[in-house]
Amino acid sequence: MVDQHARPPAGEGSPPLPSLRWDEPLGGPVLVLLDQTRLPAEEVELVCADVPTLVRAIRTLAVRGAPLLGITGAYGVALAAARGDDVAEAAAQLEGARPTAVNLGYGVRRAAAAYREAVGGGAGAEEAAGAVLREAKELHREDAAASERMAHHGLALLDELLPGGGHRILTHCNTGRLVSGGEGTAFAVALAAHRAGRLRTLWVDETRPLLQGSRLTAYEAAVNGLPYTLLTDNAAGSLFAAGQVDAVLIGADRIAADGSVANKVGSYPLAVLAKYHHVPFIVVAPTTTVDLRTEDGVSIEVEQRSGREVTEVTGLRVGAGGPVDGLPVAPPGTVVYNPAFDITPPELVTAVVTEEGAVSPVTGGGIAELCARSRQVTIS
Repeated sequence: MVDQHARPPAGEGSPPLPSLRWDEPLGGPVLVLLDQTRLPAEEVELVCADVPTLVRAIRTLAVRGAPLLGITGAYGVALAAARGDDVAEAAAQLEGARPTAVNLGYGVRRAAAAYREAVGGGAGAEEAAGAVLREAKELHREDAAASERMAHHGLALLDELLPGGGHRILTHCNTGRLVSGGEGTAFAVALAAHRAGRLRTLWVDETRPLLQGSRLTAYEAAVNGLPYTLLTDNAAGSLFAAGQVDAVLIGADRIAADGSVANKVGSYPLAVLAKYHHVPFIVVAPTTTVDLRTEDGVSIEVEQRSGREVTEVTGLRVGAGGPVDGLPVAPPGTVVYNPAFDITPPELVTAVVTEEGAVSPVTGGGIAELCARSRQVTIS
């Protein structure tokens, strides 16, 4: 079951709606999501009362971003337990909703393990559901703390690589509070630079085909008062050629054991451009995004999405029921190649920044050593 509550978008200085929250109205527990498909036109909350509704929200990108998907998955298991549903079945549905973002499976497995442990210890249904909810809230808290530490480590690395401030940062897709329990990953670093007076401008790729940059990153930049400029994805090369980019900061949906990075499609070309122009290419992600079970980039399953995302311009017009069908921009029947992500090999990555610090150069040994310092590695 889904319900909706809407309000106009927050302006600069206005408190935005949280990306996700647990609520317990009289009708029973629900998970409330900020519907990211409706931004920036309006802030609409989706009220998910069951796991199938939550799975649809994940698949349609109403909720997205690797860290937040992990939190969502954990709360989804808590929702199933609280509602008296089959927890194992709900966990399987949630974990299979999107294949590339490793955090989703991590959050689901962690919450499901808490449920099994409680039941195995003799807990009744209500007590076991409480144990799962506590685990989900703990993961939420941990991710917020990780976001703060990533911002600290990322800003320190920027200042080391680019002394003197005045950073001109290029980013791709969306990596702020809309993907996190805190202020984000790569965007949190740019926000820290802004607050420290060391951000000159944030270059925002529009990020085709679903415009997560222009719809979401520009929205977050505006709300936080960052100096930003929007550009089409294929304009990035001219920025590099003109010497207008000091560093590239992106997030990640999965980091393999060798340091290969899966991120929103379009990230790999930026890494190639950055390498050619001797510009640092920095990946910012929590250790929950590292998957030591995935050996290398070739082993990462890349999600293929609907061709309509390319043949139509979607999400630009909003009706009473939400975004309406987009304007066709290709002939009917056009065959479409639409991977959601691409893979950047470690040799093109200057550094990977996590809450545990930075790895540079990026190697399998460095990734393993970094993860050994964290309790949150996705090895379960």
